[in-house]
Amino acid sequence: MSTLPSMDPGVFAADLKAQFDAFLDEHRSALHGCLDGLSEQEARASLVPSRTTLLGLVKHATFVEKVWFDEAVTRRSRQEIGIPATPDESFVLEDCDTIAGVQAAYRRACGESRARTAPLGLDELVSGNRRGPLPLRWVYLHMLRELAQHCGHADILREQLLAARAPDLNSN
Repeated sequence: MSTLPSMDPGVFAADLKAQFDAFLDEHRSALHGCLDGLSEQEARASLVPSRTTLLGLVKHATFVEKVWFDEAVTRRSRQEIGIPATPDESFVLEDCDTIAGVQAAYRRACGESRARTAPLGLDELVSGNRRGPLPLRWVYLHMLRELAQHCGHADILREQLLAARAPDLNSN
């Protein structure tokens, strides 16, 4: 039996919202897990010219959950929610940010997202986004795209970090 939520046989016949939830949770879990087994230094390592680090990716994913499943659903402002004004700012790491703390914040945000969307149908409009009212279906698809992209980034960064741990097999 696969550990991927989307491959659970019960999901195959489930309604579309349950399928979306399974895929979202699968990507959430993968992104959360990209920090497992890393040192704090590795999680903060800057391997690309942007602000993207593994710890920053998970912190950004927390921001994204709150934008799409708090701001868009509840119509609360980013200031009220306590998140940065822009996506770029959400990657900024503070000295107090740790793997455990960022992962815990992400788990909480995902749980809150699940709770806010549980009573909503896919065709219901959420009206707190700057683009105007959007069907929850669109939000789910957008989040799947966003999380899949960031999981890919995380895979590559993690691979680089783990490869740096291995002794150089080409040196004599």
